[in-house]
Amino acid sequence: MTNKILALKYRPQEFKDLIGQEVMAQTITNAIKLGKTPNAYLLTGIRGVGKTTTARLIAKALNCQKNDDPKINCSAEKFCSTCQEIINSNHIDILEMDAASKTGIDDVRELIENSKYSPTSAKFKIFIIDEVHMLSKQAFNGLLKTLEEPPPSLKFILATTEVRKIPVTILSRCQRFDLKRVSIENLCEHLKRIADKEKGKISEDAIKLIARTSEGSVRDSISLLDRALISQSINENKQIEEPDVRMMLGLADKSKIITLFKEVLSGNEKNASNTLNELINDGLDAKNFLNDILEVLYLFSRRISLGPIEKDMTVSEAEVQMIDQYSKNIDMQDIGLFWQLTIKTIEDLRIVGNENLTLEMYIMQLVHLKNIDTKKQVKNLENESSQISNDSLIGKKIDDEPVDNIPNKIKNQLKNINQIKTNPIKNLSQESRNPKIEIKSFQDLITLANKEKEIELKYDLERNVKLVSFNRGKIDISFNEKLNKNFIKNLTEKLFSWTGERWIISLSKNNEAKSVYEKNLENKDNMIEKFKKSKVAQDIQKAFPDAKLVDLTEEE
Repeated sequence: MTNKILALKYRPQEFKDLIGQEVMAQTITNAIKLGKTPNAYLLTGIRGVGKTTTARLIAKALNCQKNDDPKINCSAEKFCSTCQEIINSNHIDILEMDAASKTGIDDVRELIENSKYSPTSAKFKIFIIDEVHMLSKQAFNGLLKTLEEPPPSLKFILATTEVRKIPVTILSRCQRFDLKRVSIENLCEHLKRIADKEKGKISEDAIKLIARTSEGSVRDSISLLDRALISQSINENKQIEEPDVRMMLGLADKSKIITLFKEVLSGNEKNASNTLNELINDGLDAKNFLNDILEVLYLFSRRISLGPIEKDMTVSEAEVQMIDQYSKNIDMQDIGLFWQLTIKTIEDLRIVGNENLTLEMYIMQLVHLKNIDTKKQVKNLENESSQISNDSLIGKKIDDEPVDNIPNKIKNQLKNINQIKTNPIKNLSQESRNPKIEIKSFQDLITLANKEKEIELKYDLERNVKLVSFNRGKIDISFNEKLNKNFIKNLTEKLFSWTGERWIISLSKNNEAKSVYEKNLENKDNMIEKFKKSKVAQDIQKAFPDAKLVDLTEEE
């Protein structure tokens, strides 16, 4: 037992040991006590949250010898023989199947054939199917009847991380339990208990970082703690601190990332590049770094939209102060552009072999994308000139005032304003010169693409894009595998050119959305079916028995 990895060593063996799933555990326990157990359970949730563990706990609770003999005291101190066999994964009536490796109809047929036989020694024969969403369509269809009306002594327990990929017909035959992400507070408490039992020396900040990095997964957090304690075992007197964990995981210091943003927002490319090189030398992982960037952008948007950030487990007090200070130099439009560029850079990492080069180019793009100095200059000069006009030149036209009578400072300010307005940077010039076109709906966008003879863009919008939501300045879409890889870039550029505004194109995992083409086909099918039921169609069918309705056109 002592040689086991911590994730296995501290795997829950009773419902009360489950972390953060108290409501679900209580519901299942009550149902088993009352004898109101379903034919099939469906357990969903992210990786490492306890789905397979819960499935085994259900199998133990249903078959525990304590249920038949009150004299048996089955607990963690001394499990009954049935529970012990389930823990050791060698009980003959408990079958675990990995659907990721056994996806076909033949595997399911073998399962169904096995279901016909009564349990050998247990009360219930239980089939645990992990990653059930990986089964093929034929396999799901083969499972339907058995799931709905299994033998009295058979129970199914299905586990998945992708519940949307499971057919509705399967979902309707199962009692579903959603295992939620475990909170950082609960994870920290759990990790502290394990560290104490393992006599490991680790700081509270290091534990918080591990909890944050695991993203609500208990297994991931324990595995990371195991790595940290292994590194600490080399020098038993040394306590593991937050920087040690960051170095172990290849994470960048969030305060350094915020400092990096300070240099980006001030347009200081050299200092931004130097800060990035420091992070690279500290051993950062490129993908983790970009994900940290997204988190920082979220914090900036949260500060701008919702006001001061409340201190929590994910953000330190020093980081909150830095966010408050630097958020004055960034707006939501900049955050949207930065977010899109960061997502694109994450995708570029798969293509470009040199990660450091990709990150350096990314930082340079951020600096040049901001153009903060120019925008501030325009704003400040306009405000100053307006103030001067109100205070000193009331009732006078500047054009009528002799130039010699205008103070040099005012002349210079007016000159600078004029230069900026007549020779603006590229982005600002397009906004000011291009006539703005208002796009109120997705159909307006398709119509405009057709009008502007953007045939490829129009084709993608109609056939390969599935609209999830449409708002001014933001479009949420899903798409199929035929979508042009440059679609988002092209659409963003065209929207800016047509409307004079920056639009955010975000990708959704909503698989239920349909393309315009699919909707039109569906509407046409409905029209045809409706027409077939009409008296006209029936009369035509009688007159021409061999006739077949191929298409139907609705005249305006």
